[in-house]
Amino acid sequence: MSSQRAKVVLSLDAEAVDSLKEGANFKKNREDGICYIIYKDKITNVVKACKNQCKHQGGLFIKDMEDLDSRTVKCTKHNWKLNVSTMKYVNPPDSFLQDELEVEILNDGGLQLVELSPVDPWLADPREPVELQEGEVKVMYLTHACMELQLGQSRFMFDPWLKGPAFARGWWLLHEPPADSLDRLCAADLIYISHMHSDHLSYPTLKDLSERRPDVPIYVGDTSRPVFWYLEQSQVKLTNINVVPFGVWQNINKDLRFMILMDGVHPEMDTCIIVEYKGHMILNTVDCTRPNGGRLPQNVDLMLSDFAGGASGFPVTFSGGKYSDSWKAEFIRNERKKLLNYKAALVKSLQPKIYCPFAGYFVEAHPSDRYIKDTNAKNSAEDLNALINKVAPDIKTWTPKPGAVLDLGLALRDLTNSEAITNPPASAKIYKDSWDFNLYVDELNSAISSDIFKHQNWTQFYYNWAGFQNYNLVVRVIETDDNFEPLTVGYDYLVDFLDLSFPTKRPDREHSYVEIKNRIGVMRYLVLHGRLWDDLYIGFQNYISRDPDIYHFKFWNHFQTELPVHRPDWDQFLLQETSTQQPDTPLEQPDTSPEQPDTSPEQPDTSPEQPDTPTEQPDTSPEQPDTSPEQPDTSPEQPDTSPEQPDTPAERPDTPTEQPDTSPEQPDTSPEQPDTSPEQPQPWSYCVVL
Repeated sequence: MSSQRAKVVLSLDAEAVDSLKEGANFKKNREDGICYIIYKDKITNVVKACKNQCKHQGGLFIKDMEDLDSRTVKCTKHNWKLNVSTMKYVNPPDSFLQDELEVEILNDGGLQLVELSPVDPWLADPREPVELQEGEVKVMYLTHACMELQLGQSRFMFDPWLKGPAFARGWWLLHEPPADSLDRLCAADLIYISHMHSDHLSYPTLKDLSERRPDVPIYVGDTSRPVFWYLEQSQVKLTNINVVPFGVWQNINKDLRFMILMDGVHPEMDTCIIVEYKGHMILNTVDCTRPNGGRLPQNVDLMLSDFAGGASGFPVTFSGGKYSDSWKAEFIRNERKKLLNYKAALVKSLQPKIYCPFAGYFVEAHPSDRYIKDTNAKNSAEDLNALINKVAPDIKTWTPKPGAVLDLGLALRDLTNSEAITNPPASAKIYKDSWDFNLYVDELNSAISSDIFKHQNWTQFYYNWAGFQNYNLVVRVIETDDNFEPLTVGYDYLVDFLDLSFPTKRPDREHSYVEIKNRIGVMRYLVLHGRLWDDLYIGFQNYISRDPDIYHFKFWNHFQTELPVHRPDWDQFLLQETSTQQPDTPLEQPDTSPEQPDTSPEQPDTSPEQPDTPTEQPDTSPEQPDTSPEQPDTSPEQPDTSPEQPDTPAERPDTPTEQPDTSPEQPDTSPEQPDTSPEQPQPWSYCVVL
């Protein structure tokens, strides 16, 4: 059986995309003559697409002249009608659902239509279900996205996150795993890890596993970004990792097999899985936005999916402009409601016999993230199950608690049988109340004192390693304390990604501008180890403001998914810095005034004719290190008045975050006070930003 592949069936350039009309558009691939329908909603910017082929008897669709909204097309054979905004047939009603193609919007404004082939690979080699005996198949919920499946004599574990934080220090387990969870993990016959996000691929958990069972079989999908890209650097010794192709049955024994499928929206990293035992299917869509391009098996015995929302820094970590607390609350409330309705509609359409929401049980538990926790409201599993019970009463729902067990055989015989689910004892601890914060935060903060940050050229070395440029965006990066207050001993710099330069002020040309305030320990840990910026963005470890208020997909996608898989060669960097034998000097504080040259007398005069003075230029002589006091930024706030734009980080706080000050500097003549708080660095004159 060949693997499932994603094939581009039609490409449009930016001009062709702009010319798409509101409603249904008919396009033909000139190479093979196959026709497609593209639906565009110019209000919501939603784009949908399908083949121009009726599912009844393969007829072609034409525009329905009776439809003034241009949403309905009519088949030329038997006058069947399809609403392309919903992909549902309206004549006859409740008949078919049209197969959608994936629409990929390109960075240059063009788009591609992508078709998965085959679209339903699980139909290969079908097996008739065999009646299950009591106790033969048991599903135990441990915590978050971690489930243990007992399938006959085999134990199958999903996404074990049992200890430590995820996304640097932003996510912590809400539920207390059962006391024997690690023992169960070490006894597993096979483990599935859906994707590289740290709430599914938990290196603290896998470290404990590797010390007891390094050869346990682990299975991952063949994503373009390898799931275990960080394994070597993590120093976790796992020796039996298996990368399997999409859409192919993996036979474990005569009764048990599984198939990994890709996500239609994030095929580079997200996957989902179908597990089949004696003909009975368990579908786990995990975090997929559009699993398998929206084509999934119906009438499975058990379906698992996420439900909570809130897995993004947007909008809780955004400030300026419209991002007031009230705006955030209203936006989050609407988004959670839409997610709840979408999940309920998906479950209703697939008609599983049993549905269980999971993979959403995390909490922003660290005391410094109280604002995030209070603002980032999430859906509850109980609310989703209540909605499903209302719209699809024949589907049994299960809201799991840590240690709860579903006996699938008993449940399938009688969905109303209360004995099919065994809940943990009343004395069992359900919610965590301690998380060993210091252990993990101290590890992150250990990067602060790394030798590389004694040399200001680390910024050029790092961003050249990152490899992102030729994009008209200027980013200001500011290192902060836990409260996102800039540190006098932290770096504060500009990166112009058009030419990958590091100016001291914003360029005069028209450009987009983003200001990112990062907690110093997390940012330096990511830089030192070459980790992805998901830890910052999804982990709520930065505050963001932007002008104009638009989402720069190309920038964020690169730093969240496309950084090199090997860390920067910092040994080479230090060797280069040492060979120059030049001491480092403080960086200038960047001037972030848009499109205005800085002419204030207080700013350094860098023309060659002017003499070098301590007030205007840093002292670069080896004999005279710079010990001048820090210069605070005291310019007025720059309000963000740009129109609202949707934010779609890869899916991805405090409103009072200040905008960068751009008024002339006022020297601070007060003596420097060292910051001695436990999570801040000791002051170093060589990395002070002036």
